[in-house]
Amino acid sequence: MGGELPGGPGAPPPSMRRPIGSARGRGVGGGRVAEVAAGAQAAGAAGMAKSNGENGPRAPAAGESLSGTRESLAQGPDAATTDELSSLGSDSEANGFAERRIDKFGFIVGSQGAEGALEEVPLEVLRQRESKWLDMLNNWDKWMAKKHKKIRLRCQKGIPPSLRGRAWQYLSGGKVKLQQNPGKFDELDMSPGDPKWLDVIERDLHRQFPFHEMFVSRGGHGQQDLFRVLKAYTLYRPEEGYCQAQAPIAAVLLMHMPAEQAFWCLVQICEKYLPGYYSEKLEAIQLDGEILFSLLQKVSPVAHKHLSRQKIDPLLYMTEWFMCAFSRTLPWSSVLRVWDMFFCEGVKIIFRVGLVLLKHALGSPEKVKACQGQYETIERLRSLSPKIMQEAFLVQEVVELPVTERQIEREHLIQLRRWQETRGELQCRSPPRLHGAKAILDAEPGPRPTLQPSPSIRLPPDAPLPGSKAKSKPSKQAQKEQQKQTKARGQPEKPPAPDQAMVEAAAGDAYPPQHMPPNDSAPQVSAPQVSAPQDSAPQASAPQDSAPQVSTHHRSQESLTSQESEDTYL
Repeated sequence: MGGELPGGPGAPPPSMRRPIGSARGRGVGGGRVAEVAAGAQAAGAAGMAKSNGENGPRAPAAGESLSGTRESLAQGPDAATTDELSSLGSDSEANGFAERRIDKFGFIVGSQGAEGALEEVPLEVLRQRESKWLDMLNNWDKWMAKKHKKIRLRCQKGIPPSLRGRAWQYLSGGKVKLQQNPGKFDELDMSPGDPKWLDVIERDLHRQFPFHEMFVSRGGHGQQDLFRVLKAYTLYRPEEGYCQAQAPIAAVLLMHMPAEQAFWCLVQICEKYLPGYYSEKLEAIQLDGEILFSLLQKVSPVAHKHLSRQKIDPLLYMTEWFMCAFSRTLPWSSVLRVWDMFFCEGVKIIFRVGLVLLKHALGSPEKVKACQGQYETIERLRSLSPKIMQEAFLVQEVVELPVTERQIEREHLIQLRRWQETRGELQCRSPPRLHGAKAILDAEPGPRPTLQPSPSIRLPPDAPLPGSKAKSKPSKQAQKEQQKQTKARGQPEKPPAPDQAMVEAAAGDAYPPQHMPPNDSAPQVSAPQVSAPQDSAPQASAPQDSAPQVSTHHRSQESLTSQESEDTYL
């Protein structure tokens, strides 16, 4: 496959390469937007391909082929030697990339190295963070109720890679959604689907991160799962259908979790975090474009003035940013950090990232002088400096930027009022936007499973074992003894009262001979003494009978305790 590469971590999706109105066959703006978009998109084609040092893994050479499926490829003689270089059975092997190295994110690395110097977290620090996150996930409701600020701080530091997929499910509420709808994804997966969406989805599969080992193969497991997730969503929300910007969102989720979990996280993103973004006419993204531009006036007046003077509509530079959650704009390490904060704090993180990029790209007079026209300005925003997208710098700027949920909601009401005055009512009635994990949990509480492992510590023999087998043995033995007593006396079975038990013990019938203690007190108790018709005999025999009864009970309990301890260890 020669010529222009279909995409990658830094390349825009096909829907963003054409004028916005043709992304889904749905118009989204006026004539000025389409006119500016046509010129800017045609002129900026060369600026979309990011270099390897700037924006993600380098693409293979033009002579190398991406075509081929597992079914059509035979295993070569050197296949056994390539296992150390790539994942076993991965799609990269099926397409001839087995000799390529795979970076820690799963992207195929070119011969000249990875995307650049990455910030490596020390192993000891990473293990400590994993332990803390495991504790939070095992007690998620408690942490969300009482220590949500601590969760937010840990998301800003970055979720450990080994727990990122599980944490995203808990933060987004996808885990609860999955529990509330058992078998729903399987039902949607088995349904045939709408042909008009299936054809569009199939055409988009090979464009999603084609140099990631999951999606490098046409018809590979990554593309198959991506198709299943996107098809299931068109059946789950038939009135919304499919939008091309949903494909990279679903692909990022599939890199961290199975298809069913990725589906429910996609549902939460589309319904809770970014409602209306992927619906017909894309009205929600237009409103957020106006909100972003209004907030820019407070964050960077220089950049706001320049974009106003050039009459550049926000849709030209922020549509891909917001609809794809920067998954096609930033280096991959920065993408993951942004998504960690996005799942925790909501859409304000997307606004903050956009404002930081605009501020540092066009926020000084020197930078504005280099962008005299619309073409130069859009080129600057499409070819952002690697410095401002670097993980540590970007995250620090996003955390410190003073843009709150209240400001976003205030601007939303203002822009909605202006929209209604100029364009009328919104055609798409999307649900209200929820700002992050805490708001989602409060709006939709649900039972969350505990992730505590099964106990592996053996308890001491004298520790109480509720519901254990050893506890029930004394009662069974007592029942057998009681049955023997009733058979010997020829009476129906009846639980003896405490007073009757004392009399039976005095008569020598309460316990079998093997349980009687070997002492001299037993012969003193005889039946004639108890059954004598004198009034003083029972009173005199009571003190004598009490000692053997206590001793018998005491020794019987000791015997059962030793038996219980043996069963406990067995």
